[in-house]
Amino acid sequence: MWWSALKVIEGDGGGGMARTTVEGIEGVQGLVGEHLGHSDWVEISQEQVNLFAEATGDHQWIHVDPERAKKESPFGGPIAHGYLTLSLIPSLLPQIVEIEGFRMGVNYGTEKVRFPSPVPVGSRVRAGATLESATLFDGGIAMNLGVTIEIEGSSKPAMVATVVYRRYL
Repeated sequence: MWWSALKVIEGDGGGGMARTTVEGIEGVQGLVGEHLGHSDWVEISQEQVNLFAEATGDHQWIHVDPERAKKESPFGGPIAHGYLTLSLIPSLLPQIVEIEGFRMGVNYGTEKVRFPSPVPVGSRVRAGATLESATLFDGGIAMNLGVTIEIEGSSKPAMVATVVYRRYL
């Protein structure tokens, strides 16, 4: 599996433990507008990119042919798939926030996703998250999280997205 190739580099956050812990609906509502923290840095390897290409069928040379990418691409080498970057959210978000007091949670989708900057293979990325809104529904709460994937040493993010999660009582 492509995600087994993730190489986590523990940062100042305590080795993958959530930076923010919240309990129940009232706790979630109390965090609206708050930046919740950052994940650890994760290195993006060529192996991971290749495995993602196998999983998705996206074998574009800018991702999987390092020699050609070095010669012909405007990025100077191979880059990660945008959707690989997006797919890191479920593994990085639990390092940022732990939400307790619910029976279950589901990824409900995305409102908006953009990839402002490519992620060069070999670079390190991390996620940051802000709780943008929390809306009650019958049986739980829907949370819109603004998630930014940063590239170490870059002023421009790799990805910005609004993701929607639902928690059920």
